[in-house]
Amino acid sequence: MACWTRGSQVTEAATEQSIAPVGDVPSASAGRSEWSAAWVELRRKPLFWVSAVLIVIFVAMAVAPQLFTHTDPRYANLADAFKKPSTHGPLFGMDRQGRSVYARTIYGARASLSVGLLATVATTILGMIMGLLAGFFGGWVDAILQRIGEIFFTIPLLLGGILFLYKFPTSVDAPLIVQVLKIVFVLALLGWPNIARLMRGAVLQVKPSDYVQAAKALGAKPGRIIFSHILPNALAPVIVVATINLGVYIAAEATLSFLGIGLQDPAISWGSDISDASGLGEITAAPHMLLFPSLFLSLTVLAFILLGDAVRDAFDPKLR
Repeated sequence: MACWTRGSQVTEAATEQSIAPVGDVPSASAGRSEWSAAWVELRRKPLFWVSAVLIVIFVAMAVAPQLFTHTDPRYANLADAFKKPSTHGPLFGMDRQGRSVYARTIYGARASLSVGLLATVATTILGMIMGLLAGFFGGWVDAILQRIGEIFFTIPLLLGGILFLYKFPTSVDAPLIVQVLKIVFVLALLGWPNIARLMRGAVLQVKPSDYVQAAKALGAKPGRIIFSHILPNALAPVIVVATINLGVYIAAEATLSFLGIGLQDPAISWGSDISDASGLGEITAAPHMLLFPSLFLSLTVLAFILLGDAVRDAFDPKLR
């Protein structure tokens, strides 16, 4: 896939030094047409629009929960404990402490999406850096970074997260941001090798291209070659996997919170609410406590996975 900047940059450098460009440098319109073709393909997919609408709704819930409810999710009234869902009363019912399940489900999106988004950003940035360095420089740099990546790659994500958070538990009075960043750190530490290996493979495919060799022949520095020519053209597969990983990290946070080692009270998350509702007594007396947080969690994870699949199909010419 061509980048819109590389043609003009190589041409300008060749003019200044009176040297003809090496190889066939794609035009700027070629790069734009590739991304445009992917966007046109995305717009034709109903699943893309379904997933996009769901994601917009969940993001709105996380950013501005007051738009969906004015009920305090921490307000408890034991007289309303285990109250059933009703169109004339609590929409999603009440939990065992008499708190609104609907309000807690709405406010739970903030912590869950925050962990997923921050973990995806951290994992993607770290993995891209490692993959770029390994693929571009090769040699001993590639060998060392690959061995480091293999060490972390052999540790299962959830198992590693459980061991780390069990060994370094979160204090009950820790602020929400501290709890979120701690889980993000664990997920990023264990999740970056996947992105790094993908980026390394993409860099190795782009590196022998004519426009990269032309930039090298014209004396371009490694930093300019990486950021102007290689990175933009190796980015598409990373975007696809990062989109899918976002849903995976949301599910991982819910699992850790369900086990009681993730987000702690007073933090509100879908995983902790599912944990509170998973007792045999709660399932029997108030199944709605488990139903609604689980439903919203499943829909969120499904939306991001569907979006990732749609983006993958759009960027892969073989699947169009």
